[in-house]
Amino acid sequence: MVNIIDHIPISFQPKRKPRIYSLVEYMRLEAKSKNKHEFINGQIIKMPQAKAPHNIISINIASEMRLGLKKLPNKYVVFSSDQQVYFPSLDEAVYADALAVCEKPLYWDIDKLLLINPIIVVEVLSKSSFRDACIGKFDKYKSLESIREYILIRQEEPYVEIWFKESPGHWIETIVKDITKSITLQSVGIQITMQDIYENIDL
Repeated sequence: MVNIIDHIPISFQPKRKPRIYSLVEYMRLEAKSKNKHEFINGQIIKMPQAKAPHNIISINIASEMRLGLKKLPNKYVVFSSDQQVYFPSLDEAVYADALAVCEKPLYWDIDKLLLINPIIVVEVLSKSSFRDACIGKFDKYKSLESIREYILIRQEEPYVEIWFKESPGHWIETIVKDITKSITLQSVGIQITMQDIYENIDL
């Protein structure tokens, strides 16, 4: 007997729906995983492996943020790329390359895994073509009341794109391309030189 399904072109065969996970399932699997994954629309998405330039820039910007913020009267906490951020209104969780929190970090869970109150978020772009994906992430960060500044850094050329929330719903974009210049984080009033961001990077 001929199986009709075997003769249906692949393009017309029904696609298997991706499995939908709960946040609890995601966190349990992520704790056991050797790789990083993000939790988007109920799906567990593997993150690409970061290369050396990406890692160097991530450390550079986090270190410079920490040094600058330590000089301010308010207390700030800077996180590395291993910190997860959770969006309660979206039920999604992602990683950033660097984060800063004012005063006390707030978490969604008792294990202090899911941060919910970053004021500054930094993403290092693996390629300039990944900008659209990071801008998509930006829309998610906007769902957090705390967020005030979003920074995109290219690793293959001097290029830093900064989005500053001047008022609710109103964001101002600044782009710095000159390696001899500095970027200004308006949300906290500190400056970081482009040379410090790109230290040890062959441009």
